[in-house]
Amino acid sequence: MNILILGANSEVGQELAKLFAQNEHADIYMGSRQLDLLGKSCTDIKIRYKVETGYFPFDAIDYDSHGAFYEKLDPKPDGVVIAFGYLGDQQLAQQDFREAKKIIDANFTGAVSILEIIAADFARRNHGFIIALSSVAGERGRQSNYIYGSAKGALTVYLSGLRNRLYKKNVRVISVLPGMIRTKMTDHLDLPDKLLAEPEGIAQDIYNGFKKGKDIIYAKWYWKLIIGAIKIIPEKVFKRMKL
Repeated sequence: MNILILGANSEVGQELAKLFAQNEHADIYMGSRQLDLLGKSCTDIKIRYKVETGYFPFDAIDYDSHGAFYEKLDPKPDGVVIAFGYLGDQQLAQQDFREAKKIIDANFTGAVSILEIIAADFARRNHGFIIALSSVAGERGRQSNYIYGSAKGALTVYLSGLRNRLYKKNVRVISVLPGMIRTKMTDHLDLPDKLLAEPEGIAQDIYNGFKKGKDIIYAKWYWKLIIGAIKIIPEKVFKRMKL
């Protein structure tokens, strides 16, 4: 099994690489913009789990490079993990569309660009799986992060359609909806410690869901309950809330 992880410098991407190498004896290939960090990770995984590894430059928002990037992969992956994203600055995005566009492109447009290329290949081969990290932030718009949330919401809908399209092609599409994770992307935020999950735990939830054949994975599980409660609040009430 060959696994391609895009956004592989993310903490969750790193942990998933280890889980697939350890439990599936999968060869791991990584793509990201920071190659120095990827090189160290690949060496560690190769030595620790005795699998083949490789790493490549990949920029989620350099759409013109995506076709050539995927074409050069040899061997082609059996599974792909989309772990890139950008939280961004909501306040800045409200004032400067360049920030809003960066959030949208990094979380949605870039994923669509590379996934359509991957989906076409998997459909031709009647084989493969896609695991993509969206977010519970996309389940309902909130004033504190609605631009990030709307991009992730679009990704969730896209993945649902892709899953529907590829089902008859024997290709699995798994949507992951994490809540708050303790990562470098959230270090600067004042988040409730009780709701923060560690990357290792999120990755384990994703892997467990993959093995169980799930289509949608809430990580951690309690976010399904939290978001379910938020979604049933009437709009007349919800719009007055500070969330």
